[in-house]
Formats: sequence, C-alpha cells, structure tokens
Amino acid sequence: MIVTVQKPLNELLDFISPYGKILLAGCDGCTQPPRGLREANTLAQLLELGGKLRDKNFKFKTTTIAKQCDSHLTATMLKPQLEGIDAIMSLACGIGVQEIAQAFPEVPVFPAQNTVFFGAEERDKGAIEERCAGCGNCLLPLTGGICPIARCSKGLTSGACGGSKQGKCELSPEKDCAWVLIYNQLKKQGKLELLKQSRAPRDYQLTGWRVTT
Repeated sequence: MIVTVQKPLNELLDFISPYGKILLAGCDGCTQPPRGLREANTLAQLLELGGKLRDKNFKFKTTTIAKQCDSHLTATMLKPQLEGIDAIMSLACGIGVQEIAQAFPEVPVFPAQNTVFFGAEERDKGAIEERCAGCGNCLLPLTGGICPIARCSKGLTSGACGGSKQGKCELSPEKDCAWVLIYNQLKKQGKLELLKQSRAPRDYQLTGWRVTT
C-alpha cells in the first residue's frame, strides 16, 4: 500500500501558474485514499476556483490510468490526450509522476500528492528499482520529475557531488548518476535555472507519519 496526502492548494497553483491547459491524471492503482477520476475532477474544480482568485483562467482536462507505475500503460493512455496540453499534474504517488516525466520529457509534470508511506511487494522474478523514497516533501517539480532522494546514492537534495564519471555514480559505477539525469531532463524542459536553487537536506520527520484516511 502507498499512502499519499494532497499538497496544499496554493502550492499546486504555484506549480501550474505559468501554464494554461493542464491535464490532471488520476491513478486507480494502489494509493490510499483513492486518487482516480473522481478525485481528479474534484481537484480540477478546486484549482479552477483558486485560479480565478488569482486572475488565472486555467483549462483542465481529466483522465485516469489503471496504474501509472506501468510505464507502457501510462505512455499509451496519455499520449493521445496531450494535444494542446501545457503541463501534466499527476495524482499518483511519486513513482507515477516519474513514469509520466520519463515518457514525456518535454512536458512539465507536477505531483499533486506528497507520498508518505510504502508497503512491500514480493516478486519471484525480475528486479524492482527504487524510484521514490516517500520523503513527505516531494521535490520532483524542481528536479525534472526525477527523485534525488531515492536515485542519488548520497541522497543529495542539491546536486551534483562532482564525483560522477561518464554519467555514472562514483559509489555505484553500474548506476546512472541521478543528478546527470536531472540535468539532462531540466535541459530538455528549458529549466536549468532550477539547478541554481539550494535546498535543505531531507527532513526525516516527514517520513512514515500516521495518516487518517
């Protein structure tokens, strides 16, 4: 099970303020409480009202996907809906946000939720790569949809460390350097100025706290 908590409405409005037409993508997967089409429609209404209070005339399109963590399904379902879309806001956990960002690197993708808790799933075959650490304060809008907490071996929130070689991590040479990935992603989006921002280290008090659903 994955537990998420919606980000404050003002923070979401800040994310989308430069854009006009936004796709809100729900997820019918494993998050609790549910974050599907009904929740996407409700959020669209709240953001539209909040936008009017800011003299912003947002246009929203809503959809939902069975599991945003399924990269093929996500890419297949969303691609036909992106015409005229300026940005995407995902109601999934941090993994879903990253799958969308990976599938459509030229489109800004924002998380509507903070992911705060993960359950465990056992698999007899294959491997599972950690993409989200459920840190409780999602940095994905600032890092091109790539989580530095989970994917950087040092968990750096302001990278890079300078030790990578040919795009690989100095601690785990078989692993891609997260901050090289972040740089390349932000470059595609024309947002390299975000790398100049300094952020505080991870606050572990925000992880794993109890949530009433």
